Amino acid sequence: MPETVTVAAEAMATRFEVALHGAPAASLRAAAEEALAEIARLEGMLSLYRPTSEIAHINSRGAQEPVAVSPEVFALLECCIELGEQTRGTFDITLAPLMRCWRFINDTGAVPAAEDLQTARAQCGWPQLRLNPEDTTVRLATEGAMLDLGSIGKGYALEQATALLQENEFENFLIHGGTSTVCARGVQADGTPWRVAVEHPDADQPPLSIVDLDLENKALSVSGIGGKSFVDEVGIEQGHVIDPRTGRPTQAARVAAVVCDSATVSDAWATALLVEPGLELPRGLRVIH
Repeated sequence: MPETVTVAAEAMATRFEVALHGAPAASLRAAAEEALAEIARLEGMLSLYRPTSEIAHINSRGAQEPVAVSPEVFALLECCIELGEQTRGTFDITLAPLMRCWRFINDTGAVPAAEDLQTARAQCGWPQLRLNPEDTTVRLATEGAMLDLGSIGKGYALEQATALLQENEFENFLIHGGTSTVCARGVQADGTPWRVAVEHPDADQPPLSIVDLDLENKALSVSGIGGKSFVDEVGIEQGHVIDPRTGRPTQAARVAAVVCDSATVSDAWATALLVEPGLELPRGLRVIH
C-alpha cells in the first residue's frame, strides 16, 4: 500500500492538516508544507486580528477613504456579497461590530447593554460594504463598521490550498482546518473513499459522531454554536454565530453541515443554515442531517 504522509500546522486559530499519498515521502511532505504555507499567507491577508492584513486595513481606514486591496481580496469580497444574496443575508461578513459588542472578539462572550447593541446593529449590514471594481478599492459606509471573514476564511484558504496541490499534480489527499471544513480529493491509499465524521457540537460532551460519510472530490463544512459560547443570566447558551436579522446569537439550530464542490461556498452556507435552516439550497449543495 502506498505511504500516506500527514503534515500539520497552526493557522487561523486552528490546526490545519494535510494527508496525501501517491509520491515519494519527501515529495509528499514538501507539497503538504507548500499547501500549509499558502494557508498561512492567506491568514496574513484576511485575518481580523493581524494589524497588517488587508482586512484590518479596510477596518481601520475604510470609513475615511477608499482602501486599495489586492485583486485576490477584492474577488473574495465580491464572492461574499454574492453569497450574502444567495443566503438572503444570513451569511454576512459585516457583523464584526456585533461580534465585538457580544464580546466574542478576543473574549469569552457577554450580553451587551441594549444601547450598545443598537449602536452595533447600525454599523452592520451589507450596505456597509462598497466595492469599486474600476480601481479595486473598498469603502465602509459608517464609522465603526468592520469586516470579519471568520465565517468563510478557513473554507477559502482550504480551497486555495487544494487548488495548489492539484496544480502540483497531486490527485489523492485530504486537507482540513480543525472541525470547520475539510476537502477531499481522490481516495485513500487503500483505494477507499476518505471517511469523515460530523461530531456533536457540544464542547462539554465527549466526541460523539452525528454522522459518518464518505467524501470524494467534495468539501464538507460544519458550523455549530458549541465551543465558543457562554451561558447568560437566565441559563440560555449564547453562541458566537450572530443572526444578522436580530443582532443576537442564533438559536435556530445547534449544528449545520454542508457538502458541495467548493470549500468557500460550503463554509459560508454552513453558517447561513445555522441561522436559517429552512433556506432554499442552490443546485449542487447538500445538507447533512
